[in-house]
Amino acid sequence: MLQLRQLLGHKFDGLVNRDRPDLQSADGATLGIEVTRAMEGGRQAALKMLKDISGISAVPGESQADIDAMQTSGYGYGLREGGYIGGLELDYWMGARPMKEIIAGKVGKVSSGFYGEFREFGLFVFSNDPLTLPNAYAAVQYTLSLQRPLDVKYSRLYISAVSDFYACNLEDDISPEFRITPYRVDEQQRRAFFLSALDYRCGTGAADAENESL
Repeated sequence: MLQLRQLLGHKFDGLVNRDRPDLQSADGATLGIEVTRAMEGGRQAALKMLKDISGISAVPGESQADIDAMQTSGYGYGLREGGYIGGLELDYWMGARPMKEIIAGKVGKVSSGFYGEFREFGLFVFSNDPLTLPNAYAAVQYTLSLQRPLDVKYSRLYISAVSDFYACNLEDDISPEFRITPYRVDEQQRRAFFLSALDYRCGTGAADAENESL
């Protein structure tokens, strides 16, 4: 939740980790955010990214203490522009599907009532693939096209692509230039997000750790 709070403000202070959807306002009625992940290539891409991080040493600009934390924890989120995933992340990323498939599935679920009844729904997608602003616009246009005939839909799409974060407005009658607000996530911010997830992870699983890093 730190990523949403730090980049987008206090609206997200009261979110709690639950299920269906993953993040919810404390009252269980105002805001629900479903969290998922996308990766082109799915299982094979995840296996290719799984590196032996036990032998990695810090390079100029990196903290050896952070490398040590990643090696100990089994999580590599944000390490070297997302080029590594840790052993405990493997199952999480092996379940990832391409962005369009993920969006289509999640749109279908929210419209069916699978995530209950909230005044506002958001979809948060972790991507381990680099995404440009045109990529984000393509994802928004695809989501809008799917949601056009639906009554229950997402009003926000959040895309976290390691070094870039896109806050996307899916509401009706918004001009294209106001649809997306891009944010650059620098090394210091990634470090903070990563370490906050590690602090939270004690006694939880990979999905909970990812949710907390939001």
